Amino acid sequence: QVQLVESGGGLVQPGGSLRLSCEASGFTLDDYAIGWFRQAPGKEREGVSCISSSSSSDGSTWYADSVKGRFAMSRDNAKNILYLQMDSLTHQDTADYYCAAGRRTSDSFSYYYREQAYDYWGQGTQVTVSS
Repeated sequence: QVQLVESGGGLVQPGGSLRLSCEASGFTLDDYAIGWFRQAPGKEREGVSCISSSSSSDGSTWYADSVKGRFAMSRDNAKNILYLQMDSLTHQDTADYYCAAGRRTSDSFSYYYREQAYDYWGQGTQVTVSS
């Protein structure tokens, strides 16, 4: 069964850190474009970070301007787990966070910034930043 299971969300103080995890089963994450998205209350879902190739060393890792320098996306290919390390959190980072995987059907990296590029989604994990 194709499945993505997220964990690691919770309540954190401003300036704090969290690491979200996304465990994949039924497919290999390294064979897909992968990404993190979030949806804040009353707002549309937005892309946070994505990797479209099998290696981030080729420059195919993208971060939204709002999280650049604070968030870092990574994966453990042996364990088939995707991570999102979130540092220097602010109240504007409060949202439900989702991991996603999509087939590499486009040669355009910008295609993978948007949710329509992805076929498989996790159920989401809630992150609340509050003092």
